[in-house]
Amino acid sequence: MKNYAAFAKRCYSFKLQILCFAKIYKGWIIKMSKILYDVRETESFSALLKQSAELFRDRPAFSVKNEKDEYEDILYPKFREDVYSLGTGMSERGFKDIKIALTGDNSYEWCVSYLAVTCGLGVVVPIDKELPAEDMAYILKHSDTNVIIADKARTERLLENIDIMPEKLVIISVSNDGEHESALDFAAILKEGRNEYLSGNTSYEDREPDPEAMTALLYTSGTTGFAKGVMLSQKNILAVILANCKVVKITCEDRLLSILPIHHTFECTLSFLLLMYSGGCLGFCEGLRYIPKNMKEFRPTIFVGVPLMLEKIHRKILSAASEKKGGKLKLSVGKVIAGAGSAVGVNIKEKIFHEITKLFGGQLRLIIIGAAPLDPQVVKDFRTFGLPVYLGYGLTECAPLVIGNNDYVQLHDSVGVPLPGVEARVDDPDDNNVGEILIKGPMVMLGYYNNEEATREVLTEDGWLRTGDLGTVDGENHFRITGRKKNVIITKNGKNIYPEEVEYYLNSNPVIAESMVVGSDSETEEDTSVIANVFPDIEAIKEKFKLQTVSKEQVLKIVGDVIKEVNKKLPKYKNIKQFHVREQEFIKTTTQKIKRYANKETV
Repeated sequence: MKNYAAFAKRCYSFKLQILCFAKIYKGWIIKMSKILYDVRETESFSALLKQSAELFRDRPAFSVKNEKDEYEDILYPKFREDVYSLGTGMSERGFKDIKIALTGDNSYEWCVSYLAVTCGLGVVVPIDKELPAEDMAYILKHSDTNVIIADKARTERLLENIDIMPEKLVIISVSNDGEHESALDFAAILKEGRNEYLSGNTSYEDREPDPEAMTALLYTSGTTGFAKGVMLSQKNILAVILANCKVVKITCEDRLLSILPIHHTFECTLSFLLLMYSGGCLGFCEGLRYIPKNMKEFRPTIFVGVPLMLEKIHRKILSAASEKKGGKLKLSVGKVIAGAGSAVGVNIKEKIFHEITKLFGGQLRLIIIGAAPLDPQVVKDFRTFGLPVYLGYGLTECAPLVIGNNDYVQLHDSVGVPLPGVEARVDDPDDNNVGEILIKGPMVMLGYYNNEEATREVLTEDGWLRTGDLGTVDGENHFRITGRKKNVIITKNGKNIYPEEVEYYLNSNPVIAESMVVGSDSETEEDTSVIANVFPDIEAIKEKFKLQTVSKEQVLKIVGDVIKEVNKKLPKYKNIKQFHVREQEFIKTTTQKIKRYANKETV
């Protein structure tokens, strides 16, 4: 019996080795062969809309809450009809061959409007709904736009500040309900257009915009405070969609809850338009505080977000584990067991981390993150939980994604590899192999609107885009972002300090919510001083140190200790010499990136 048990043990061990080898070999074969998924070609938004309405005629394009607070499906043919109806209605009123702005909460009406404009009315100008009236006015005037589709809240803001808006501005209000005589009613135009379209008027549907001409004019937040208008064509945007679908499997079974501001090209391209191409279903989050509730109701399979969102969820998971007796130990043991199971091709993650996956509705299979750096440990942990995180890199000027992790390449400390059809390189690398990232491909913008000088600064004669981002690339073409070229602190001794690197170490500590690092030169100092501006996480401090209240002196002491620990990890010339503690969060963009230029006055 003993001999049999020993023999069985040896056999089992050999089986494990075979399984491990098979898994490694399979991964190597996939990686080496660079298999790409088949995609259907599409040359324009109109073609995309028609294809999806035919291919997925019985599938929901959207699931939208009704007056009873229940999700109601809108099928693809109905979506196409609404787009053509709105386009026909606006065209009959003379709103064609012009620029049309669009602003408001993420909604079905926003998506209908976006495609109605781009499929036959002219150029869409998406505007951040959070912008103050002065900035909205600047964008409308700079872009030569005199028509805007706005939701109820933004309609009121525009009307209250009509004196600073372009002359004869036409406002088309969603959910107007006849409240504003100065604004046209979206629903009325849609109804008029539907009657015309269903009666046989195909003049709008028959229009065929040039897919290589400007279709969207997007204004970046800028680094100087003055936004630049990025001109994108349908060819640019479709290139990103098709390239992504070649390396990430998205199907008509997928569901995505739209959370990020949809005016931003990251959300618009990778959530709305990519789901429409794939036949998936899009829902809309009712607000940041409703994310957990909406996740459970909508049960998405894909989550598209920014690092700050995922890091907050990660902290919540760790905090919940620490509150339960033996919770941290169970979580740690669960990671080990799940990791061991994955190594031999056995997936037991769902059983172990069921409570965690329930936070996302229970059906989530993929997380896509962009816009800023993410702690590699967060990526590792979520992968262990059975939720792979695909980090990516892009910019508005590229519609936006150009480099990313995917179904074949999944790295925790890299933004991945260039998408199919994208050329990427690091220009003029320094001694640490850090240089500016340059991009070439069909998704690179047409240029900046009415700004030839700025266009020449970033677009080379042979088609390369100078991104302004610094990074490295290794022998396997894995890219890593180190920071912004304009943010680099150059010391008096000629050394380069990348603020993002120092900020990463600061933000890795749970008691630091946010940080911004700057350089300072003075006549009394021999070299440049690194100064950290920190916004502490007071709740995390209370929890960690078992405090009911926290004084300013205690916060200063705790933050000071964190900085001492950070300095130990950095070369001396990168050490933080001074720090300031903020009482308020930093001013950020709608994708939660700190606006460095806007915060310089508040540090």
